[in-house]
Amino acid sequence: MEDQMVTVVGERFCVPYTMELVVKRKLQSFSKSLYEAFDATGNFLLQVDGGVWKFQKKRVMKDPAGLPVATLREKALSWKHQWMIHQGESSERNHFLCTVQKSNALRIKNNLDVFLGNRYKDHGRDFHVTGSFSSLSFKVIRANTVIAEVLLTG
Repeated sequence: MEDQMVTVVGERFCVPYTMELVVKRKLQSFSKSLYEAFDATGNFLLQVDGGVWKFQKKRVMKDPAGLPVATLREKALSWKHQWMIHQGESSERNHFLCTVQKSNALRIKNNLDVFLGNRYKDHGRDFHVTGSFSSLSFKVIRANTVIAEVLLTG
């Protein structure tokens, strides 16, 4: 595996050291939740919002100033529950960042594969995410190394 840092959304979200993040979920309504990410000292870093009862699901990740960082859209009627992620609020091809999809469409356990850019047809996944939506805890794996772990609190 390369020791090189991989930039997906932007360099401002990359650090060369381990960083603990705290994710909190706020229920806004029966069908809408807001997730907020903080660093270990309580500094607000990101928020993700979006409804869950729409035919085509959409989530918007925003920075502390409320500016869109990335938009996640579920591809309608996809076999592996595929999500397309674009920079900002764009849906344009030149702002496409990555594809995220279930590793196996038939399994109940949530294992996800991440393919950077349009490369998912050309080679294997770039990252693998394993975890639980019920406890909202996840690990992000590159090659055989855990590079990130998310634990929900509150």
